[in-house]
Amino acid sequence: MNIDVLRWLQSQLGPDIDDGDLAARYDRLHSAKAVALEVLHERVNALVAEPLKVTVNGVATIDNSANVAALERRIAQLGSEAAAPDDPPSESHDLLTTVQLRARRRR
Repeated sequence: MNIDVLRWLQSQLGPDIDDGDLAARYDRLHSAKAVALEVLHERVNALVAEPLKVTVNGVATIDNSANVAALERRIAQLGSEAAAPDDPPSESHDLLTTVQLRARRRR
């Protein structure tokens, strides 16, 4: 994994993520987007595994449902966003045709 891919992953996942963990995932998955999606899915699963909302009457309320929604939006954005640094270039097929015109005799 090169430095561009590492910086892209940090920008997608936050700077506090372990670089060694990212490198191990990248070696296994061979794609920066796949690594980012795997980490984001793990974060969603960790939040959903616990109660999303806990209320202690008159003391505190903890609500993680907005965090889950934000992570799900981020996952959806990764699919439609600009390419990661290691994505293969998209093949664009521009077709240009040249036709030679000739005058024809009228009858």
